[in-house]
Parts: sequence; C-alpha cells; structure tokens
Amino acid sequence: MSDNLQPRGSDDTSFAQPLYTPIKRRSFFMYAGATAGASALVLAGCSKDSNNATPSLPAGNSVTSSGAISLGSGDVGVLNFAYALEQLEADFYSKVAALPQGILTGSEYAYFQEVAKHEAIHRDFFKAALTRDASGQVLRGLTPKYPAATFTDRTNILATAKAFEDLGVAAYNGAGKLIKTPAYLVIAGQIVSVEARHAAYIRELVTPGSFAADDIVNATSGLDDQKSPTDVIVIAQNFITEKLDASTVGK
Repeated sequence: MSDNLQPRGSDDTSFAQPLYTPIKRRSFFMYAGATAGASALVLAGCSKDSNNATPSLPAGNSVTSSGAISLGSGDVGVLNFAYALEQLEADFYSKVAALPQGILTGSEYAYFQEVAKHEAIHRDFFKAALTRDASGQVLRGLTPKYPAATFTDRTNILATAKAFEDLGVAAYNGAGKLIKTPAYLVIAGQIVSVEARHAAYIRELVTPGSFAADDIVNATSGLDDQKSPTDVIVIAQNFITEKLDASTVGK
C-alpha cells in the first residue's frame, strides 16, 4: 500500500462505518458470511490519516503516454488492479445470472447467482476503499467486452468462468507480495480463498477431478499459480475495452 494508507486499531468502529454502510445496505443480510466479515475487518484495519503521499494515479484517470489508463503505484495501484478484475468478474457473473434458465442446469444457475453476489461485494469493496482512502485516484468504471458466443451456451459460459477464476487466483497470488499494508494483505488473502473456491467448483464442472490439476498447482511445491499484474492485465485486456497500464502497480 502507498504511504497514505496506514493501519488503524480494530476498535475504531466510527471509521469503518462510512465504507461498511453502503455494502450493508445493499447486501449484508443477503450475503452475510465470510465476505461481509472480511469487509468489516479491513475497514476497521485501515486509515487515510497519515503521511499523505503524492497521489500516484493521475486525477480523473488521465492516460499515460501510451494512451493507457494507469492503475497507479504502491498499494493504490494494487487496489485499482484488484478493482479492475473484480469489475470484470462482477459484470460477467451478473450477465450469466440474468440469462434465461435452461442454458445451465438448475444447480449451476444457482451457483452463478450466488457467485454474482460475491463478486459484486468484492467490486464494491475495492471501490469504496479507494474512494475513502485515495480520493481522486479511483479507477473509472470499465466497459467489459466478450466474444459474441460467450453467453449462448453452457460450454462457453463455463470456459469463460474457468478462465476468469484461474486468472483471478493467480492475480491475487502474484500481487500479494506487493502489498505493504498488513490489513490489506489480510483481506487479499481472504478474497483469494473465496476466488479459489469458485475456481475449484468451475473446474470440476468443466473437467471432473481437475480442481487442483497440474496446470494450476505446481506438482513439486504444491502451490497455486501466480502471475504478475502486467501479465494478468495482458490476458484480462481481451475482455476490457479500455486499455490499462499495470506497469507501476506495487512500485
């Protein structure tokens, strides 16, 4: 995290309230559980009242010399990086959840509806955290794009979900080491555990027995795959209209 995001004592409930309230209004009772608990934890653990480092993302999301939107540097960059991915996942799952029944099985349809709620919470959390702690540096709302046949049949839907979930897990694994503020590292660890559950379920639907296959879990180390923010953005860029620059994330 950048120097302007510092840990705060967990007893400061008044600080947590402004960010916690929007999530609570929309979904707390519906989505109560690990995700809501994680939101409360990170909100109680971080503050903006410190050294106020120079903002690293151009105000208003102006672009770099290459024409890309910079995600920023330090912890702000990591948060914007995660926010970009969560925007994409939330959009995808919301579109699947809104499809007519019959394309997916009943249990699959229920799964996508539930995960759509998880991803919406993740997206809203990052936006609220950035708005509170790095006002003026919040990544703009992105415009997802998909191949024409993405939502037409079960095979394409599951293939896209698998790609997004595997990429999301690798992205959190790769970005974790770049986070400087302990409280945000805690929440990243909790979110990636949820994403890993999503990934395992989708992989089982696509290919039974592949939830921890060698293409994502190293057979020697037993550890999951990880990717750098720049490598992740190259892949995610295929589904995002705006051009993004992750070269300074975490630096």
